[in-house]
Amino acid sequence: MTDRAHASAQRPHRHHWRRDVVELAALFCAVAVADAIANLVVHGPRGPILLVASAIALLVTAAFHTWWARRHSHAPPPSTPPPGDPAPPAADAAPRTAGTAGTPGPSGAAGTTTLWRMRTTVRDQPGSLAVLCTALARNGVDILTLQTHPLPEGGTVDEFLLRAPQWLPSGDLTRAVARAGGHSTWIERADAHDLVDTPTRLLGLATRTALDAAELPLALRQLLGRCTIHSIPATTLSGRPNAGADAPVEGVLEATVMRLRDPSGGAITVERPYLPFTPTEFARARALVELDARLGPRVPRSQDVLTLPEGNEITVRRADGSDLPAARAMHDRCSERTLGLRYHGPVADADRYLGHLLSPRFGRTLAATTASGKLVALGHLLWDGDETEIALLIEDDWQRRGIGSELLRRLIAMAVEAGCDSVYAVTRAANTGMVAAMRGLGLPLDYQIEEGTLVITARLDAKPVGSRLPYELPLGAAHEQQAPRRPH
Repeated sequence: MTDRAHASAQRPHRHHWRRDVVELAALFCAVAVADAIANLVVHGPRGPILLVASAIALLVTAAFHTWWARRHSHAPPPSTPPPGDPAPPAADAAPRTAGTAGTPGPSGAAGTTTLWRMRTTVRDQPGSLAVLCTALARNGVDILTLQTHPLPEGGTVDEFLLRAPQWLPSGDLTRAVARAGGHSTWIERADAHDLVDTPTRLLGLATRTALDAAELPLALRQLLGRCTIHSIPATTLSGRPNAGADAPVEGVLEATVMRLRDPSGGAITVERPYLPFTPTEFARARALVELDARLGPRVPRSQDVLTLPEGNEITVRRADGSDLPAARAMHDRCSERTLGLRYHGPVADADRYLGHLLSPRFGRTLAATTASGKLVALGHLLWDGDETEIALLIEDDWQRRGIGSELLRRLIAMAVEAGCDSVYAVTRAANTGMVAAMRGLGLPLDYQIEEGTLVITARLDAKPVGSRLPYELPLGAAHEQQAPRRPH
């Protein structure tokens, strides 16, 4: 949003001294002529003729002054563009020149542009937003969208989507905003997805939430920007009430912390350390949570059948809390060694973690079942703050058949789709099957061994890791969620 015409209209008019000198000279001439005519009329025999000549002289003077005023108006003189620069556009074209592709940089060379999301707080008084927009226009910045969030204590939070010249660093942009009266400014890179208007984006998030309960945390993250989401269960793994899960029904908004009641039990805490939440954002987040509560538990029931190299068919699908009895039965069929490699703790406590692992609030789970419906493998993608953990459990009789590698590749694909930079797996050095599966991904791996525990971190590239089998499981957008690093 540029304001070149507006800035030109507000530019102070330049005062020309030559016009003043001409007008003063004309005034002196008129006085002298009038005095001479008065003397001739009084003392001369041709008084009437002189009066007529004086009238004609005054009319000529008035006509000359009118012509002079029109020729030398108060409009500022046109500026001459520097050599090599394009001519200024016509005023009636109303161009959006600032920030578009090809904007000349400091060196005069044409360059590309960069999209930014910026939020700043301004005083709630007339003209404050105009001053801010003028400061952005002076730096060649184009305002694509603008949202205003009123604050209860006064002032407003203005959220912009900006297109700025690529040569303009974010530091110069925030300093220009600060000089224009903005404070508590936050800025980050944007992409083409941010060009979608707010109502359309909210409807899309509501639709995703309605189709899959696991989408609520991701929808909240995309709605509120860069933040950390904690899902706090109503009870601990030992069955005791969780002290952090006591959010009131109406929710709480405390500057950079937002607490909402989780429809599945417990509480959802959203933290954004450097950017306070606004009442508008709180109302939008609470509306999504209320939608999730009204629709109840739901998971997409899409599934795919894969054929193992030996000829057996295995069905891969999403798992949720309804698979808890089948998962416990699989635990009973697994050996202590298999459970120990997976949970790194007392084998007797393995069943405690299943409720947490199958909850859509802490990640996503893929289940592999036989043609008879028996659950034989689980693959987990768990959100651990800014990191992501992957874990596998394969029943003993179904190991070394390619199921683990296939689940692992699908989990990696979901992590890439969710925008994760890396994933890690916690296992033991003796778990050669997991190590081989991680190596089979073809990704850069980092290894860290501490007291017999092996942590393998895979750095993800821009492309999802494809399946080796002749089909692909439809993958929905994964959500980001805070979960304990080792729930086992």
